[in-house]
Amino acid sequence: MIVRDRPAGFRLFLILRGSVLQRIQVTLLVNTVFAALITLVHGNLFDVKITVTPIPFTLIGLPLAIFLGFRNNTAYDRYWEGRKLWGDIVICARTLARQCQSLIAGEHAPDPRQRDSDVRVRMVHRAIAFAHQLRAQLRGLEADAAARRWLVEAEAHRLAQLPLEQRCEALMMDMGRDLGQCVRRGEMEACLAASMDQTLTRMTAAAASCERIRHTPMPFSYALLLHRTAYMYCFLLPFGLVDTTGFMTPFVVAIVAYTFYGLDALGDELEEPFGLESNDLPLDTICRSIEIGLGRSLGATEVPPPLQPVDYRLT
Repeated sequence: MIVRDRPAGFRLFLILRGSVLQRIQVTLLVNTVFAALITLVHGNLFDVKITVTPIPFTLIGLPLAIFLGFRNNTAYDRYWEGRKLWGDIVICARTLARQCQSLIAGEHAPDPRQRDSDVRVRMVHRAIAFAHQLRAQLRGLEADAAARRWLVEAEAHRLAQLPLEQRCEALMMDMGRDLGQCVRRGEMEACLAASMDQTLTRMTAAAASCERIRHTPMPFSYALLLHRTAYMYCFLLPFGLVDTTGFMTPFVVAIVAYTFYGLDALGDELEEPFGLESNDLPLDTICRSIEIGLGRSLGATEVPPPLQPVDYRLT
């Protein structure tokens, strides 16, 4: 995610970090060069004058802009829903940390170094591992080891043997087993355990909703239709402008193509909000905030610092 103040003046045209220009620069350059060639030959192809009036482009351009805007709104809905779901995960993790320390009876205050022997610490640390594991799953990071350091050795080893898409579920199953054991040992009342179980259910529901977004792309035929229409429109546009705009045709085509190709590329980027593109959600930063919040709730004296933008970019 790009984090920076909005630039003003001429700097607005010089920014590349976070811009879709890097994704469309090759196509845009080819389109502009093609428009320049059409301008040089004044729309003639082997002594045949290709005459296209601006009317078809007026008829097609408005619906194309509307459909691109509609697609981008739909893609942004997916992006915003993903951000809200991760906000719910943060809330649930903090709630679980509070419930573990206030509802589960213990002879002493929780010590972050006693993960193996203190179920309260183990469950809080497992919530951090859950966030990291969900991030790795959504990004397809099979070898990501961030969750491992928050688990006891046996659990971490068992988790590594499972397929990537089953690890979050396995962590929740371990949470449920620890919760049940607390009730059976008399460390907490069943009615209080039910409230903690609701928190775990909310975390599971948020993770499942993220998986739904990740594995349900927008209809391919719809995206393909917009791609084709945008490309045909921009590459045929010089024939409709060369007789009226003359030598300015490549510049006009470049501006129109940048707008349409940019909207198309932006929709592709927002459609998948959990990736590693510049405008995707900063899942590393969110997971770090969970680490800090839950670590401090356990009284940890050494917590990692918040992640800072690198070249205005949070991952």
